[in-house]
Amino acid sequence: MRYALLIIALCLSITPVFAGPPVFTLEIKEHLFFPDEITIPANTKVKLHVKNLDATAEEFESYELNREKVIAGNSEAIIFIGPLDKGVYPFFGEFFPKTAQGKVIVE
Repeated sequence: MRYALLIIALCLSITPVFAGPPVFTLEIKEHLFFPDEITIPANTKVKLHVKNLDATAEEFESYELNREKVIAGNSEAIIFIGPLDKGVYPFFGEFFPKTAQGKVIVE
């Protein structure tokens, strides 16, 4: 009986660990994206962790990725993209489009 309870307790304490999507960090600083190119794997959902280090808001926007997200100044946001086919997907900052530009390269 003691062993049965021990086995049940061990079985209940084992929980499967599922790896989440790969995480890529993107920073906004002085109205620029760093890095301005991110390479991600094809056919894989990924998480972009966007940190806005500027005091002003910026909007991550991409027509090709079908994403837009306003990130307040001095804050962070998560943007999921993919799975994507191989290719190049540009993005830009809606509020500073001349300087805040980048691309996601899918390989």
